[in-house]
Amino acid sequence: MADELIVDIEKRFSSGFVVAADWSAPMRGGAILVLFGPSGAGKTTVVRSIAGLERPERGRIQFAGDTWFDADAQRWTEPQRRHVGYVGQKPALFPHLTVRANVEYALSDYSPTERARRGDEMLALVELAEYGDRYPRELSSGQAQRVALARAIAPQPRLLLLDEPLGALDAPARSRLRSLLRSVVERTGISAVLVTHDRTEAIALGDQMVVLAEGRVRQVGPVLEVFRRPADLVVARSVGVESVVPARIAGAEDGLVLLKVGDATIRAVAVEPVEDIEIDRQHPDVFACIRAEDVVLQRAAPSNASARNHWSGRIVGVESEGAIERVTIDCGFPLVALITRQAREELALTTGAPVVAAVKATAVHLVARS
Repeated sequence: MADELIVDIEKRFSSGFVVAADWSAPMRGGAILVLFGPSGAGKTTVVRSIAGLERPERGRIQFAGDTWFDADAQRWTEPQRRHVGYVGQKPALFPHLTVRANVEYALSDYSPTERARRGDEMLALVELAEYGDRYPRELSSGQAQRVALARAIAPQPRLLLLDEPLGALDAPARSRLRSLLRSVVERTGISAVLVTHDRTEAIALGDQMVVLAEGRVRQVGPVLEVFRRPADLVVARSVGVESVVPARIAGAEDGLVLLKVGDATIRAVAVEPVEDIEIDRQHPDVFACIRAEDVVLQRAAPSNASARNHWSGRIVGVESEGAIERVTIDCGFPLVALITRQAREELALTTGAPVVAAVKATAVHLVARS
């Protein structure tokens, strides 16, 4: 049975910014809840409040039936009594202690024998069994962060809080630690909360997701569901939907909604039954959200294809992202596609070249325009 994490807090800053986060989510052991959003959204404030490192002005925080904070009842549980593990962006290791001593520092309540056994076990878990006698200065940044992870989970916390733990690492170290982190959480069975603004991290590591933007919770749900179906425009932009197109509902055809963007038509799957399309006409303005990875580029429209949308346009920009190319097309509206460098070269796609963009109607997600 999953434990429940309940967060309903308000924290005000002298700048006037207010974090007002309110959500609840089941925390199954071995699963990761992602706090996702752009920088400055309030993610770190929320996770530090859960840890007891920040004290909100209002609200409550509960985990597994225990109340850690309740402003009305004037209840406050000190950080050390919450039995929470915390890993920040920087490992914060003691420079004068060895790797093993850093890990065992969290085990002061254990006997010397148990402390040594548990320390060795944790170093093996994070794949640093041979590094126990080294000092932090002898480690790479990725290795130091693994030591910080081992120290955080050594005393078997009830909840593991990870505040951008991969943010300061280079790409190769980030990739290695991402895989290790997922494995460690699953093998230990600890419930974890991960703060990140990185889409890849959220998708690779997360099970459930809370999207914060402008100090507010905008959506809660399974990670892939949030990415595929953002609840509003703010979420769509936060989770990185590359093309967000203002459109107007023009009617329905063959079970699909027809949207007009200038002279262009976009076909999308109806949220409401097609026979109820007149309800939508009371508020016809919507945003059509299209992910770059759902856009297929061709030099000409095929005679028969499952994609219901084919838009002719011209390439207005190409940006290289390693093996991936980000192509921007003017189809009567701006559209972004992600393709491999090899595909771009084979299709001879250069700035100014004509191109046809194809997108399945099922890949167009509609968001009400508020």
